[in-house]
Amino acid sequence: MKKLANKIALVTGGSRGIGAAIVKRLAAEGATVAFTYHSSPEKAEALAQEINANGGKAQAIAANSADALAVTAAVEQTIAQFGALDILVNNAGIYVGKAFEEHNLQDYEDIMAVNVRAVYAASLAAVKHLPAGGRIINIGSNMAENAVGPAGTLYVMSKAAVHGLTRGLARDLGSKGITVNTVQPGPIDTDMNPANSELADFLRPRMALSEYGTGADVAGLVAFLASNEGQYITGAALTIDGGFNA
Repeated sequence: MKKLANKIALVTGGSRGIGAAIVKRLAAEGATVAFTYHSSPEKAEALAQEINANGGKAQAIAANSADALAVTAAVEQTIAQFGALDILVNNAGIYVGKAFEEHNLQDYEDIMAVNVRAVYAASLAAVKHLPAGGRIINIGSNMAENAVGPAGTLYVMSKAAVHGLTRGLARDLGSKGITVNTVQPGPIDTDMNPANSELADFLRPRMALSEYGTGADVAGLVAFLASNEGQYITGAALTIDGGFNA
């Protein structure tokens, strides 16, 4: 039997990049997977159709993670459609990269809405339904512990806040048998951070393994945490960055 058979999962921001890799891996492990999307409806529908055509079960849900009510509604829609929720993966995120003196308060509002408030809102909606053995897995960043360089202040702050939320929730939900962890990717080859860019040429020499990771690498760690094998891990920040932060 597949290790996530009969489990219901929701992945926010699941239409592309790391999110899409997580959706595919959870479905391959036997989970029924709902996932949200905002700016890529064609990719979202294509992903759901691919999984369903291959014998899995997936459903795309339109929801802008900047809107807390939309995030909450996506949780409720997942439960209404599939009858339960066992795994919540808070993956949706945005990046604001510019010199600090060029920031404005709207930049703060924008990044905190998606990177932090949406995680809080989804988790708050989910805990009413998660059973003992339920999982909340938050996708953070290795930059929460290593700012790397200039122009990333807001992103670094938001991802550090994500793990603060993880630690608090792990304490709050431990008595219910629900685990909460942060997965912290580093240089991963995606549309937003391609392995053949100038940025990659700057980052690669700082990595112990010298090569970018893939979405599948991150998805494998998420699947492990979601399974029974990860049942005794909670409140942890698991960094997957090719040794960038070593």
